[in-house]
Amino acid sequence: MIILVSLVQGITEFLPVSSSGHLVLLPILTDQPYQGRTIDVAAHVGTLFAVMFFLRVEITRIVIGIGSFGRHNKSDARLGLMLIAATIPVIVAGFYVNYANWNWLTAIETLAWSNLIFAGLLWGADRYGVTVNNMKAMRFSSAIFIGFAQVFALVPGASRSGVTMTAARIFGFDRVTAARFSLLLSLPTIAGAGILKTKDLVSDGDLVLGGDAVLVTLFSGLLAFIAMRAMIAWLARANFNIFVYYRLVLGIVLLWAVQTNLITQMV
Repeated sequence: MIILVSLVQGITEFLPVSSSGHLVLLPILTDQPYQGRTIDVAAHVGTLFAVMFFLRVEITRIVIGIGSFGRHNKSDARLGLMLIAATIPVIVAGFYVNYANWNWLTAIETLAWSNLIFAGLLWGADRYGVTVNNMKAMRFSSAIFIGFAQVFALVPGASRSGVTMTAARIFGFDRVTAARFSLLLSLPTIAGAGILKTKDLVSDGDLVLGGDAVLVTLFSGLLAFIAMRAMIAWLARANFNIFVYYRLVLGIVLLWAVQTNLITQMV
């Protein structure tokens, strides 16, 4: 089960297909119990390390820019501040959702419809959005809009990467820029989610560090790095359709499975 968790988390975390939605399905498709929050945290840590390594050049420039108060590179400092501002909405919403215990978020029909709706929005933004901007054209208004869009990712199936890339395409950013900004925006989001889950683990006295957690961290990180490289290479020469078609098929299959009682409504 831990290998499957690493595989799903690593491959899907940064692709516009919803990692949380796939993780929700794992216990159903494998008939295995929930892997536990320790493994969840380990998988998030692995993907966090992967994106930090993948974007190490950009991260270094941003840290230097902010640390020098914009004296070394004003544009990098502004980008860092925009990422911070864009993260605030999902932090506030995520804290509330984490403790609200909304059961409908784990409904299979919610997962199915989220895939269908947000896949359609991604297709529309990519198909009809103009491509006129790169990272240098990012402004606070567009960054904050993308940040608010990220709140929808709290619904399994919506996809954090998918909604942020959709919002970026609406603002006219090219596909690679949309993907790279989404990856940068994932850093504080994943870190925040990991801290929140770790806090819950410590509060419950359920913090167990063992070989399984280490394995999940390493494996999910490696797969996430490979997936990121493949996605950026793909978007440099193609569109988002392959991800859209996959999510449409997944959503339709899930709705059919619920209607025919092949799977239960709730996880």
